[in-house]
Amino acid sequence: MIVFENVTKKFGSSTTALDDISVEIKQGEFVFLVGSSGAGKSTLLRILTKEVSPSSGKVLVNHKDIIKIKTSEVPHLRRNVGMVFQDFKLLDDLTVFENVALTLEVLGKTSEEITKEVERTLKLVEIWDRRNLFPRQLSGGEAQRTAIARAIVGKPEVLLADEPTGDLDPQTAWGVIQLLNEINSWGTTVLMATHNAEIVNTLKRRVIVLKKGKITKDTKEGKYDI
Repeated sequence: MIVFENVTKKFGSSTTALDDISVEIKQGEFVFLVGSSGAGKSTLLRILTKEVSPSSGKVLVNHKDIIKIKTSEVPHLRRNVGMVFQDFKLLDDLTVFENVALTLEVLGKTSEEITKEVERTLKLVEIWDRRNLFPRQLSGGEAQRTAIARAIVGKPEVLLADEPTGDLDPQTAWGVIQLLNEINSWGTTVLMATHNAEIVNTLKRRVIVLKKGKITKDTKEGKYDI
């Protein structure tokens, strides 16, 4: 599903975000990516959405080297690789419904298809009743559920989450984790960067530890240990 082969990413001549990492993540896995700030977690995720490109190495998603894909192919990649952020990144001038619909509009779906899929997804994440509100009218948990809905409405095979519970209270954070767990149960691969030790230790999923751009530990049923 996802393969990094000897991937290095440098920013300028003095900063190495990823240092010759190699790792494979199989379809349907739920993987935690942990490490201190600056360890390279976000860079790894950003490479998978082709927001940044590695300095060297190979990155495969579904056997396709995403480093070599054309700019015109990036929207198709991002359809298959959804992304959820800590700060939501919702558009303030669009409603919940419109924020989620935007993903399908970019993919060229018809109005009928968009209405059907957005309704289905908002009901799935339990915020259908908030569909006509704007982001500023939402709680943190509702905003994150909207962001998750936007990421999964196109039915991606991979869902990336960069500190999705970082700004949420513990109860709301667990609600988001339960939702990600459910999405994973459908067969969606989930890769989540987090500093939340309690969540990592409770779920007992695969844990990949990054330190100064290197993978220092990769444990099948791991704990938060950096």
